[in-house]
Amino acid sequence: MTSPDSHVLVIGECVADIVRTDGAPDRVHAGGSPANVAYGLARLGRPAVLLTELGDDANGRLIRAHLESAGVTVRAAAVARTPSAVVRLDGQGRADYTFDIGWTLPRTGPAIASEDSSEDAPAAVHIGSIAAVTEPGAAAVRALVRRWRGRAEVSYDPNVRPALMGERSRAVRRVEECVALSDVVKASDEDLAWLYPGEPAEAVARRWLALGPAVVAVTRGADGAFALTADGGRAAVDVVRVPVADTVGAGDSFMAALLHARATGAPLDACLGQAATAAALTVSRPGANPPSAAELATALAERR
Repeated sequence: MTSPDSHVLVIGECVADIVRTDGAPDRVHAGGSPANVAYGLARLGRPAVLLTELGDDANGRLIRAHLESAGVTVRAAAVARTPSAVVRLDGQGRADYTFDIGWTLPRTGPAIASEDSSEDAPAAVHIGSIAAVTEPGAAAVRALVRRWRGRAEVSYDPNVRPALMGERSRAVRRVEECVALSDVVKASDEDLAWLYPGEPAEAVARRWLALGPAVVAVTRGADGAFALTADGGRAAVDVVRVPVADTVGAGDSFMAALLHARATGAPLDACLGQAATAAALTVSRPGANPPSAAELATALAERR
């Protein structure tokens, strides 16, 4: 557990999500799983610092303004252009992604130096998605995690993007290395199905626990979510049913709310309930638009 007043260092990519739906003009939203988690934490009142890469272009400026509007401190290494993804939505609002992205975070430089010191140390470090497994930048991510591990709670969400993961067995090794570095892991059942075809999600979660995390949570879409703990605990939550605008950012909102709830000392079942409610609020409106603390508190009160 960490203090809800201390900051979380989130390390990972920003992506300009170009949302494309038949018969409608393209819409550009700030995205990228780690960026969404940082934004979600800040919306819930948790100080968040995002270590990332951004280009000096229109998409980069849009993303920076979006993050800073919630109070996220953005520390960005410069790249030639801001990564982007075309997000195609089907009739049920489910998203399919086509990426134009690289991840080259250096091991040294002004942005790295700001987070590689003992001053103003983070209480927690979150990594995930493309940045945690895509070289050459993933090496810098792992190096920073190893430096903070033991002093900060480490969380990880693989947020698997098959088109960017490369050969499956190699991807599994990279993901499991990150799992082993983490205290809290969240994955979707779709992530696990791609990484370990045919294996039950709960069996994979138990195997991941053996690698070292204290908590492994698995989201299951319409079937809710469950979490297992290293001391044998288990909790589950039903999905919170709402009209779905789209599913963009739902898992990231779940992750942010889960981490925030843990920092307040809430029991595991309450953490899952807060996370599921935050995800429901996110899918009820377009884009990766997670709830504020007030919105989440209101929704939770209505569910009681």
